[in-house]
Amino acid sequence: MKAFLLQTYMIALPIFLGYIVWLLQEQKKKQATDAKERDARIAEEKKVRNANSAGTMLLLRVQLIEYHDKYMKLGTIPSYAYENFCEMYKAYHRLGGNGMITKMMHEIEELHLKEKGD
Repeated sequence: MKAFLLQTYMIALPIFLGYIVWLLQEQKKKQATDAKERDARIAEEKKVRNANSAGTMLLLRVQLIEYHDKYMKLGTIPSYAYENFCEMYKAYHRLGGNGMITKMMHEIEELHLKEKGD
């Protein structure tokens, strides 16, 4: 009986260990596949976020230019419009915009200060 159990043990153990190794390899393959899919999904989401940021920045630029042109022609800017312009400029700047809009911001600030001085 002892010999039978030992012989059964000697046959079953390698099979069982082989199965465990196979399970671990399959698990590792699945993790690698999942990681690739996750990385691809993250890259796609990043592209979408970047496109949304660029679109938002362009819309802010258009609105800032419109505000600038309107109030520079009028020669005066109401407080609410000045606050809106400042908030839009901050958002535009945080999104990475700069350049000509910064110059416009300085012109609007001078207009607002001149108006306060009157």
